[in-house]
Amino acid sequence: MRDLDLTTLRLLVAVCEQQNMARVAEQSHIAPSAISKRIALLEANLGVALLIRTRRGVQATAAGLALVEHARTMLFAAERIENDITAFAGGIKGNVRILASPSAIAESLLEDIAAFMREPRNREIKVDIEECVTSELLRRMREGSSAIGVCWNHTDLGELQQRPYRKDRLALAVHQDHPLAQHSQLRYEDTLDYEHVGMRPDSAVVVMLQRAAAQAGRSVRYRVLVSNFDAAFRVVAAKLAVGVIPAEISTLYASAAQVKMIPLTDAWAQREFSICFREFEALPAAAQRLVQHLERKPEMVLSPG
Repeated sequence: MRDLDLTTLRLLVAVCEQQNMARVAEQSHIAPSAISKRIALLEANLGVALLIRTRRGVQATAAGLALVEHARTMLFAAERIENDITAFAGGIKGNVRILASPSAIAESLLEDIAAFMREPRNREIKVDIEECVTSELLRRMREGSSAIGVCWNHTDLGELQQRPYRKDRLALAVHQDHPLAQHSQLRYEDTLDYEHVGMRPDSAVVVMLQRAAAQAGRSVRYRVLVSNFDAAFRVVAAKLAVGVIPAEISTLYASAAQVKMIPLTDAWAQREFSICFREFEALPAAAQRLVQHLERKPEMVLSPG
């Protein structure tokens, strides 16, 4: 099979999406016969029919639909390659893909990336952010599906390189009327007599909390399971349970929801986040610039109360 022509693939995708070759020709400033000839040559090269031509337009065959799905991936990759390579011929351009843990996204990461993108010299850099738990993040980083990851460095990062990002502290969120609200600080073990609100069982913080409870000969009793910190705060505000939540997030919710944040004295409650990648020198120029911007962020110090 000869090399696939990206222009032909781009036209094929457009024709299949719009089911009208004449309309695509008008939008692409090319004759309909030229598009038809390109697709016919592609069909001959592949040995299969890609389109069914009808009086009302065209429709993709099963083989055509399969090719279109692959073509979209190839065209997207080609665009990103072009953007990244242009970084070596002038101003920095490109797309940076970043995976981040829920805690990192809920705290400061989005604001830090927004500040990066507002800088005039970074106006041609686009950033794709995807949230995932730390175990999945590290697996995908090792597989090379993302340039950068941001997660809690309590987990073994293995062969991945890392640079420091920010710090936070875990605290217990309780309603102001809760019996534990009278304390100024607590050990995690002291909270286990009460029902908790929990998050995804495979998240790094939940795994750590269950391990800490087991080391104390106890277990965590979950009354409610939620998917994010906003929902966890709502559960606490509704007086249904208490929850372990980063103190840095509390400034967005606590005062309005009558929720008090009580610092946990356990050593593991002080957390550090890392920016991780496979090899800094191998990162595209745009990704290197983002890493350097994030690692310069000053440590955030917020009152947990």
